[in-house]
Amino acid sequence: MKGDIYEVMNLLPHRYPFLLVDKIIDFEEGKKILAIKNVSFNEPYFNGHFPNYPVMPGVLILEALAQASGLLVFKTPKLCPPNESLYLFVGIDKARFKKPVEPGDQLKLTVEMTKSKQGFAIFDAVATVGNDVAASAELMCGFKELPKKT
Repeated sequence: MKGDIYEVMNLLPHRYPFLLVDKIIDFEEGKKILAIKNVSFNEPYFNGHFPNYPVMPGVLILEALAQASGLLVFKTPKLCPPNESLYLFVGIDKARFKKPVEPGDQLKLTVEMTKSKQGFAIFDAVATVGNDVAASAELMCGFKELPKKT
């Protein structure tokens, strides 16, 4: 398993400043993925969130977890969408934020697929810093076919 930023960029359509996964650490096809987001002071959102106490926005932690779920799906051939579609974050339940994520933290993104059916999947997702849970949620993602270009 390669798992470096080049594989991440090959699998996800996101790019700076919205690519929120740096590396895949562990992967179990169709079941679970562990990925990393290295949080740098240079992230664009820290300018305004918050100038005197920089904290990674919770919605971006959830987006990082959703991107990790996309990596799990794209690395699982039987779940991978057709080329003319996007894999979108479509829902969230049970979101909880436990610890602020600050510059210099390494965010570990653990995502486990709990259900998959016809282009739709549900994941248990947990973001940790060290041994502390920063955020957790149940995520729902699905495929949307792109309109044909004429």
